[in-house]
Amino acid sequence: MDRAGLSCCAMKTQSLPKAYLLTKKSEYTKVYRHGKRVHGENFSLILLPNNSEHNRLGISIHGQLKGAAKRNRIKRIIREFFRLNKLFLQEKSSTSCKLPFMDIVITVRRGFCLDNPADVAGAVSRLLKHSSPALQ
Repeated sequence: MDRAGLSCCAMKTQSLPKAYLLTKKSEYTKVYRHGKRVHGENFSLILLPNNSEHNRLGISIHGQLKGAAKRNRIKRIIREFFRLNKLFLQEKSSTSCKLPFMDIVITVRRGFCLDNPADVAGAVSRLLKHSSPALQ
């Protein structure tokens, strides 16, 4: 047991396994070259179907967003959103047209100001609602 009274095993179940993340430059390049782009306000989603059994996440933050602490906080917020909503694309699709699992790169530009996973979920939900024909 740790100081908070939780065993390390209980804490481990809340993590985001590395298998759910894009980690190699070649994976990002493939998504950038062949993926469908959906643009939101100060962020974009780039989506590419994969042959995996789950969605995978990549995060790209523009260098003009100054301050490493700010960029790292944005990455933590986006990863937490993804951890809580791993199947957000499949949940938003209609039952007659189930979307395949995707590699998802979220690109963040200057002006991104979503401060918690719920804000990110709302922004992504609005973006997908307005652009669902583009995903087909």
